[in-house]
Amino acid sequence: MALTVPGLSRHARRKLANYIIVGLATLATLIAVAALVMILASLVINGLGGINLHLFTMDQPPPGEPGGMRNALVGSLIMCGGGMLLAVVIGILSGTWLAEYGDGSRLAAVVRFLNDVLLSAPSILIGLFVYEMVVRPFHGFSALAGAVALAFLATPVVTRTTEDILRLQPNALREAGMALGAGKGHVIRSVIWRASGSGLMTGGLLGFARISGETAPLLFTSLGNPFLSFKLNQPMASLPTTIFQFALSAYDDWRQLAWAGALIIAIAVLSANIIGRALARGSKNT
Repeated sequence: MALTVPGLSRHARRKLANYIIVGLATLATLIAVAALVMILASLVINGLGGINLHLFTMDQPPPGEPGGMRNALVGSLIMCGGGMLLAVVIGILSGTWLAEYGDGSRLAAVVRFLNDVLLSAPSILIGLFVYEMVVRPFHGFSALAGAVALAFLATPVVTRTTEDILRLQPNALREAGMALGAGKGHVIRSVIWRASGSGLMTGGLLGFARISGETAPLLFTSLGNPFLSFKLNQPMASLPTTIFQFALSAYDDWRQLAWAGALIIAIAVLSANIIGRALARGSKNT
């Protein structure tokens, strides 16, 4: 509805409406930035004191004893690495099919819709699904089940990013490769993927940022382990689940470790997003 103020010309009313909209947008931006700054400040203030050598070299301690989160850090790296391995392979292949082979087909529309649904699905539902499909049939929690749950969350991010990046590549690249006698699959692998390298890496980093702080899926799949473990068929600790456990405890040393772990996750997520955006900006400039 147009802004109507008696005694003002149409030009003045438009300028006033513009000032109001710009002011509201600026206010909303300041509120969002202030909230982010307060969250980061609380993490730094409460977590920085727990960052020490023990945090990276010692396992989960009993209450009142010195210790760290080595088992959780290693477990998170293993499960995130396994999940990203599955997500990158499946996501790049499916995104390539959507962009290069299935464009305009009904099946591609269905796949794209399902990918969007999975992209916005609550992580706890993914955890319950993997629990029913992997944990219960094999009668036990495991790191492998945790990696599968994380892969379900990261794959739609990689798929969407891959499709968008491949669509940005000029058709002249495809036509030039095929004019030299190369098949479509060879052109995609040797020309299109290579030209889209930074964009594909951006998708992987965004997928990693998506899963690095997930707690609910791991509670239903990998559960946790107070000791350092490298066995994929056994329960394994992770930073999010250990933080969840320590934050709810009544012990000050455990809560201090929880703050330190939360700070590490925040740094990892921010770093992945910053690097991903820098790569994306670099690919646009080139």
